[in-house]
Amino acid sequence: MARRLKKTYEKPRTIWDRARIEEDKKLMETYGLRRKRELWKIETILRNKRKQARKLLVGDPETMQKRKAELIGSLNRLGILSKDASTDDVLGLGVEDFLERRLQTLVWRKGLANSINQARQFIVHRHIAIGERVISSPGHIVSREEEEKIRYRKKPLIIERAFPAKEEKTRLRKTKKTEEREE
Repeated sequence: MARRLKKTYEKPRTIWDRARIEEDKKLMETYGLRRKRELWKIETILRNKRKQARKLLVGDPETMQKRKAELIGSLNRLGILSKDASTDDVLGLGVEDFLERRLQTLVWRKGLANSINQARQFIVHRHIAIGERVISSPGHIVSREEEEKIRYRKKPLIIERAFPAKEEKTRLRKTKKTEEREE
C-alpha cells in the first residue's frame, strides 16, 4: 500500500474574502507565483515560526532561551533575520520576507533574468544551479550561504528583450506624437 504524503500547506479560513483575494493577487504578480498553493505554503511556514515564537514567551526560562537561540539561528541561516534579533522580530515577520528568499526571486534580483517570470522559466528548464547542484524548483528557499553560489548551470544565457523592434516602434510613435503636439 502506498503511503500518502502530508500536505505542506494549510488553506486560509476565509478563501473568498475580497480583501484577501486582492492582496494574494498582488503578491502573486509581484513575486511570479503560479498558484495560490505556493503562497499558502509560505504562509504556513510563517505561521509555524510565529507559533514557535509565541511559545517562547511562556515557560521555563532556561529551555526557552535555548529554543529562542535555535529559532533565531534557523531564521538567520535563511537570511531572514540577523543574529541579534528578538522574538518580537520573529512575530513581526511578513510573507514578503520569506518570498524574498525564494530562488526565483533571487535569480531575478541578481540580474540573471529580465523578469520574475523569466527567472521561473530558467529554473524550471534547469538552467540555474546553486554551486554544482541544479535546482528545478522555483520555490526553493535559499539560505544565506547558498545565495552567492547562484549561477547559470553552463554558459550565460543571452537575455534580450522579447520584441526589441516593437519597443522601437512604440518609442518612435511617442516621439511623433510629442512633435505633433509641439507644432
